[in-house]
Amino acid sequence: MKHNTPRILALNPWIHDFAAHGFWSLPLGLLQLAAILLRHGFTVDALDLTGLPPNNRHGRGPYIKTPAPRPQGLSDVPRAFSRYGIPPGEAKARLAALSEPDAILVTSHMTYWHTGVAESIRLVRSRFPKTPVVLGGVYATLCPEHARRSSGADLVVTGPAEEILLPLAGRLTGFNPAPLFDTADLRVLPWPALDLAGKPGFAPLLTGRGCPNHCAYCAQRLLQPRASRRDPLDVAAEIRHWHTTLGVTDFAFYDDALLHKPREHAIPLLTEIIRMDLPLRFHTPNAVHLAPIDQNLAVLLWRAGFRTLRLGVETTDIRDRENLDGKVKEGEFEAAAAALRTAGFGPETAGAYLLAGLPGQDWNALAHSIRTVKTAGLRPIPAWYTPVPGTRMWEQAARSSRYDLAADPLFTNNAILPCQREPFSWSRISWVKSLCAP
Repeated sequence: MKHNTPRILALNPWIHDFAAHGFWSLPLGLLQLAAILLRHGFTVDALDLTGLPPNNRHGRGPYIKTPAPRPQGLSDVPRAFSRYGIPPGEAKARLAALSEPDAILVTSHMTYWHTGVAESIRLVRSRFPKTPVVLGGVYATLCPEHARRSSGADLVVTGPAEEILLPLAGRLTGFNPAPLFDTADLRVLPWPALDLAGKPGFAPLLTGRGCPNHCAYCAQRLLQPRASRRDPLDVAAEIRHWHTTLGVTDFAFYDDALLHKPREHAIPLLTEIIRMDLPLRFHTPNAVHLAPIDQNLAVLLWRAGFRTLRLGVETTDIRDRENLDGKVKEGEFEAAAAALRTAGFGPETAGAYLLAGLPGQDWNALAHSIRTVKTAGLRPIPAWYTPVPGTRMWEQAARSSRYDLAADPLFTNNAILPCQREPFSWSRISWVKSLCAP
């Protein structure tokens, strides 16, 4: 150990992709781990290589981009491949200003961003060659063997890292404080160390983990196999804290089931937010379940300040819905949309995600879904499909792809329409965008 107080570096890596945009994006899991470590006497430095989008609009905006080497196997895609985040020279300067850590914790996000993870790890190794590097997060959990071969990390951990964090940090640093709380219990964890994120234009919120659905295309049950929820009053207290201490007025919910069983969770939370009467705005980039939305809930959402509401619709075609996700029954979308419109929502504030690029996609059905959403007075938003190993749709996706999806997560990138047999073409993307335009 190099310090009287062990020092951990928490690193959010660069993004390598054909396109990337800041959309209420902060490494919440990494900031949660940092908070646990700080409570137990560790010193934590944080380096976010994606940076905050310049001129970000309440948490949204384009990242800085610089050229990145195009990976092998993607020469058929006529799009520029870039590094998204702070430029390498600035990244090296920020690293040079940091003290040598006892361990480096690196998170990961999209599986097909793994070349950015590997470059980020090479960067920190050039500055701290003897410091152990641990990789966790989405890519590490869904593609652990690939991550062990390709990332350059000394150790790859899978699944929620909170419950193994203190023993792991102790093994790496020799510092073994007694746990102050159950780190596997979301209800008692400290709030994320948001102050380590600089001056973000928003605060991320996680009020619960897990999802009751088992959608064919979704990896949520692989990433969060156990469901748990926080006390709504604790969430409201966190909101007030970030507003009063950091001046935050925009909050993004990272939940996957925020409105599930609303009487137990969302309604008490919304009621307390309304009671606090603070000038706040709320956003749901991960989408919410639409089935629970009735007139009462819609009014509460509007009065609480939800101004970017995204519904997980996926398709309005009820045929074969059970094989896709089974989470929306006939007439439920129309009823939820009507309730939202009456409460004050419109296409500027409420949108519906619709899956595009599925294996064997019925493009006429997608066009019909887009028209249905528009007719309902909401905004249709294409959600381009990413094949995820371990999900029920994976084998079908692999059969329909022009790539060997299992060979490299790069081939699952939704920007290249991986579930089409024909070569990449802008025509399909442009057609969908034109249908969704106001």
